[in-house]
Amino acid sequence: MRLKPICILFFVFFISQITAQSTASKQVTKFVIAAPQLDTLKTIWVYLPTNYENSEKRYPVVYMHDAQNLFDAETSYVSEWEVDEYLDGLKNNESIIIGIEHGNEKRIDELTPYKHEKYGGGNGEAYLMFIKNTLKPHIDVMYRTKCDAKHTTLFGSSLGGLISFYGAIKYPETFGNAGVFSPSFWFSEKIYDLVTSTEIPESSKFYFLVGDEEGENMVPDQERMVELLKSKGVKEEQIENHIIKGGKHNEAFWKAHFGNAYQWLSTNN
Repeated sequence: MRLKPICILFFVFFISQITAQSTASKQVTKFVIAAPQLDTLKTIWVYLPTNYENSEKRYPVVYMHDAQNLFDAETSYVSEWEVDEYLDGLKNNESIIIGIEHGNEKRIDELTPYKHEKYGGGNGEAYLMFIKNTLKPHIDVMYRTKCDAKHTTLFGSSLGGLISFYGAIKYPETFGNAGVFSPSFWFSEKIYDLVTSTEIPESSKFYFLVGDEEGENMVPDQERMVELLKSKGVKEEQIENHIIKGGKHNEAFWKAHFGNAYQWLSTNN
């Protein structure tokens, strides 16, 4: 059931200014929204296309995790992805980017759909319900979006790659595309069981990226998932699978390949 705008806006607090030390583009703003599914407040970063204010068009939306690392060196863990700088440099910048801040000590819990014996976690379903049932309806009210699944992407790295893939498999009617960087498929064997038992729509698109210096199981795990998808009838044109020589598990690696993934996922959007 779609929430009425007045119900959504009541729980939203806008933070229009970015600090002077920030490296974020002027196209980036932030707001805070209640996340009842997680019993917390979430800070959301919004990147609007450079032509947004001078246009009446509607735009595809990319929902990205770990927003602290996407736009601003001041808030990043080590370095930022420079998503805003990349998009500012495009002649035709045709997407709204929504960055969702991770929950710090609750990050593992929020970005994992299953529990792990050692690391815990397993609250990823509630996190996705926040995106699907609270955040996305608010974004679709506040901004000129193309709100169908074809134009809605989940994108993340590491645990963010895992939850993005899970979301696109579990809720293809909402999330039609997934950017899956360095996915933590090792976290639970159940992610393979989910794919085995699920019919994948012909409209779903998956962009996989992994480096061969991220750990001994990362490349085999990704290759296993890609082969499983193909065995389920997912066509070659629905998948991009990249294994990068020398690629390491860090923001610099993901930043270097964001543009290619963004362009491919945006094709036909």
